[in-house]
Order: sequence, then structure tokens, then C-alpha cells
Amino acid sequence: MEKRQLRSRDWFGKNDRWGTAHRAWLRAEGFSSQVFEGKPVIGIANSWSELNNCNAHLRQLAEAVKRGVWAAGGFPLEFPTISLGEMLMKPTTMLYRNLMAMDVEECIRAYPLDGVVLLCGCDKTTPAQLMGAASADVPALMVPGGPMLGGMWRGRAIGSGTDFRRYWDEVRAGRLGEEEFCEIEGCVSRSAGHCTVMGTASTMAAMAEALGMTLPGAADIPAVDARRKALAEESGARIVKIVEQNLRPSRVMTRQAFENAIRVLMAIGGSTNAIVHLVAMAGRLGIELPLARFDEISRATPVIADIKPSGKFLMEDLFNAGGIAAVIKELVPLLHAEALTVTGKALGENVRRAACYNREVIRPLEKPLQPEGGTAVLKGNLAPSGAVIKQSAASPELLKHRGRAVVFENNQDLLARFDDPNLAVDESSILVLKNAGPKGAPGMPEWGHLPIPTKLLKAGVKDVVRLSDARISGTSFGTLIVHVAPEAAVGGPLAIVREGDEIELDVAARRLELIVPESEIKKRLAAWRPPKPHYTRGYGRMFLDHILQAELGCDFDFLSGPSRPEDAEPLRRFPNPSV
Repeated sequence: MEKRQLRSRDWFGKNDRWGTAHRAWLRAEGFSSQVFEGKPVIGIANSWSELNNCNAHLRQLAEAVKRGVWAAGGFPLEFPTISLGEMLMKPTTMLYRNLMAMDVEECIRAYPLDGVVLLCGCDKTTPAQLMGAASADVPALMVPGGPMLGGMWRGRAIGSGTDFRRYWDEVRAGRLGEEEFCEIEGCVSRSAGHCTVMGTASTMAAMAEALGMTLPGAADIPAVDARRKALAEESGARIVKIVEQNLRPSRVMTRQAFENAIRVLMAIGGSTNAIVHLVAMAGRLGIELPLARFDEISRATPVIADIKPSGKFLMEDLFNAGGIAAVIKELVPLLHAEALTVTGKALGENVRRAACYNREVIRPLEKPLQPEGGTAVLKGNLAPSGAVIKQSAASPELLKHRGRAVVFENNQDLLARFDDPNLAVDESSILVLKNAGPKGAPGMPEWGHLPIPTKLLKAGVKDVVRLSDARISGTSFGTLIVHVAPEAAVGGPLAIVREGDEIELDVAARRLELIVPESEIKKRLAAWRPPKPHYTRGYGRMFLDHILQAELGCDFDFLSGPSRPEDAEPLRRFPNPSV
């Protein structure tokens, strides 16, 4: 593999005024002169925060990474990044994913780092760090934080998000008391770490491993398991070797690697959010991932991981059954097994010794949980640029359905009316939420899991078709059509859906149609006027001005595309003054 001079030598390798000053400033932290004698400088990008329970243990992992770096002959330096805490950050962490990606990219590029270890956990922290690392294209390796310990309530396994929603619907239907529900609060989140089901955080950790950007087994070791610290230490040692080999993200995250990740996504019934993130990550490297390719892979990939919300087990069960590595090994006949990874070996070689220890949790390809992949891509006159549905977590009887629209113009309208006893809704209705997309919400929040009206819950209705330009949590379940594009706020056909319009869904045919004459659709679109923007200044204004649509990954238009090699050499492009 190609070797090159360490980037950090541009800062520390000279005995002139600036080299001396750079070394002196770091020696103020108590480092000896020996650390500057040709050791690769390894940045540890830490998204730790007490506002983010998923990442609350990353300080400990950072110390383990440092041990590995020192032992391998490197010089570790930890630095903070933005931390996106899914539960507490409003209106949505997706509003800030690109900001975090910019933070990571510019820190890697601007500082004297030869390589970087990315410490992530919560949903958007993983794609944001990978997007930033891809754009900086300095040798990098990821260490996910891992899932929290599985929840248990009154002898029943409960998964964060998924079962919270189920039990809350039971409260609303009058079948579970609020006091009982409050007991769950102390049972569902038993430790630091991300969600215990195949939510977005678990999915994105699996994507990082399938892409080849982590060591094998990194996706699913529980957050507080001692083996996660051991993996972090091994990762610290490995990044030093990656720097020696100049193994950059652009050499690992290739088209073949992204197709491997899509294949794994479909096999685990993973979060629909991964589609948006993978498209954005690939875009940073100049790789186009059209939605049609996701659907092609989905049709040829069965679901083999029986994990909530598509199945019945938790992430801890998946880990004990062999983990994502065992899933990848099962999928090897369908993968680009020769794809290079950060181990310096091919993906297939990484999982050669992986094994499945529980065939209930990880099914064989010939006896899958479901015959097709977790997510299907829909198109039609209601979604010309596409929409997605997690078919593995939907109600089979609703996958082909025709019903009348019950329309909510925005989230405020939804909250004001969905529980109105006079709302004209029944089990055949299709609930439609507009203006919840990238510009409309703003930030495309996880509002696509529209609540079922209480009067339907009390009548025993468990699911209805719901449709929006929003996203959903990876922990969500039900017949939820999301990412409708173009979104309502930019004049997509969703904007002109009216109360009582008929909508037809046919997942097998991949169709989503508004049953309204074409002439009427054109008339309504001609009369449509854009809503008032949510922001007039600051980051919010920049977001609205530059955000791309869902099928393009919701990146900023000026961030998509590969960087130039010289962008990673700031001191060569912009040298310090000589005096």
C-alpha cells in the first residue's frame, strides 16, 4: 500500500520559528519532546456528552483507544465534536447532522492529525462522522459506542422506542395504567449506549461495519461490556498501522462497499434513515446511490435477523448469537466479499471465523424471516422522486390498500386534531401529514409515525396506513410511508392532497398513487404557494437555502462531491509567515 510523509510533520517536523512554536504549545500540556520524534499523531474525535445518553460512556472508550495508540507507537490527542442526542435535541437532530459533519471534516483537516478514530453512538453521530471523514479523506477508523443493556419489565423483554410506543398506545386505549407505564421508565434504559433494538443507531453501526470502516464485531458489543473497551484499544493500535499504509476512507468506502452496506441493511430490517445517510455519505465521495438500486438489492435480499421492530429479539440477543459479523458471513454469497476494509483485509476475510450461535436470531438464507429486504422503495404520481416503507415492520394486510385521505397540513394541525372524537377517520383511512420534510418541518423530523387516533385504538385498531414527507425512528413499526419526495414544502404533489382524496398503495408493485385526475393535480399545483420559511438568519437560514431532498441524502448542496487532495494540506496551501 502507498506510504507518505506524516501530515503532522508539516507542523512539528521543522526547527524554525513555527515548528518550535507548535511543539511548545503542546508541551504546555505536559508532553515530552519524544512525542514529536516521528510518531503519527492520532486524533480521537469524541462525541461524548451528558446531554446524549447514547454517548455518555465515550470518555472511557477514548481512554482505551489512547492505550492502543500509545502501545502501537502513536501519539493520541482527543478532541470534542458536536454531539447529537436524539431524544433531547429539538426540533430534530437531522437538522444538525450536516453541521456535525462539517465540524468533523474541518477539525480533521485543520489540525496536525495523521489519522483519526471516530467515536460515535447516537443515530446521526455515525453518519455525520463518516461524512466528515470521507470529505477530509485522512486515514480513519470508527468505534461505535454500542447498544445499552436489554430492557426487562415484569419478566418481559422490552426494547427502547419500539415497546415504549406499544405500551403508550395501550395507555391511550385504556388497557394499561399510567402508573404501570411509569414503571417502564426505569426498566427500558438500563445503561449508557444506544437503543436496544434495530433502531437507527444500531443500524448505522452495522452500516459502518459492513462498509469496512470498523474492526469486525464493532457494531453490536454492548456499550458497557468490557469487550467494547478491548475493541477500542485494538482500534487504537490499528489506526497507527492504517496511517502507515495510508489507507484513506476513499479507498475503503467504494461503490462495492456501499452496496454491501445496503445488502446488510435489507437483511437486518434496518432503519429507513440509513437510506438517507448512505446516499449522503456516498455523495461525499462522488458515488451516486439512486433509490432504484436500494430497491433492486432489497428484492434480492431476505430479512435474516429477527430483531425488533421487524422481529422479536433485542440487540444483546444478536450480539450473543454472533452479531453483525455472523450476519455478514451468512450474506457472503450476495456480497462484494473482496471489498477492502480498515483491517487491510477483504470483508469476506474479516468474517471468515464468524459463527452463528442461535438460528432463531440469525436465520439461514434459505429459511429467512421474510423473503424480501426490510425496506421497499415506492414511486408514483404522489412521490415522483420516491418514498420508502419498512415493509418488514408493516402490517401485511395493509401492504395493498386503497383508502381516503385524512389530511394534516403540518405537525401542529396533527397535534390539534388527531384525537378529536369527531375526526372523520376509520380503519380504512390513510393518515397524511404534510410539511414535515427537510424544509417543511424543518429538518425532516421523525414525525412519520403518526399516532393512531384514540377512538380507533379503543376499537381495537392496531395499525392504519400513514404517509408523510417526514422520517420515522428506526424503532418504529406499522405501515408507515415516509421520505415522500419532493416534499410538500417545495411543491411536491403531497402538498395538494386534500381531505377525502383516494390514495392507493401497492408495495408489491412499488406503487403509490393519488387517485385524482391528472388535470386536477396540475390545477392544484398551479395554485399552490410555498409556506413562509422557518428561519431568516443564522444556521437555520443556511440549512433552508442549501438542503437537498430526501432521495439525494439531505446533504447541503455545497458539500456533496469529493474533496481535492490538496485540501488536506493546509500548511502547504497556506504557509505560515516566514517572520
